[in-house]
Amino acid sequence: MEEKSTFQEFENTYHPHARRKLLPVWIKIFIWIFIIMGTIAVFLPLTGLFSNDTNLSIYGIESTQIYSPAGIFIISILVFKGIVAYGLWFEQEWAPKAAIADAGLGIAICVIMMLVIPFTVDHITFTIRFELVPLYFYFKKMRQIQNIWESV
Repeated sequence: MEEKSTFQEFENTYHPHARRKLLPVWIKIFIWIFIIMGTIAVFLPLTGLFSNDTNLSIYGIESTQIYSPAGIFIISILVFKGIVAYGLWFEQEWAPKAAIADAGLGIAICVIMMLVIPFTVDHITFTIRFELVPLYFYFKKMRQIQNIWESV
């Protein structure tokens, strides 16, 4: 008869921070940047009550007013990025899928702001969006670790 170990229930279980170890250092740095920015973005609508001018910008979208369509869109993007960063840092099951969606959304917005908007809106000129470089590698890395993340 085989004797059952007292600690068998603890064997082959989830190890804390095993998923976090899958993330490279550069993504961990961006995670903290976007956790902070996402937290600030949550409170930006309150500051809009007291101030008319606030410079907001991401992916080539710019606004000086929080309560404009562009301002609300920028705040929404920052809050979403903050939620994704939180999910990655705290190793949530849904985090890689959200990160892939985040990177895909960022790439799409950059391409639109680079190739469509300058030719349809007079006061916006063509600019090369260098954010595409880290977004591409972020997308690629999250696709690579998605299956491993979900199996840990």
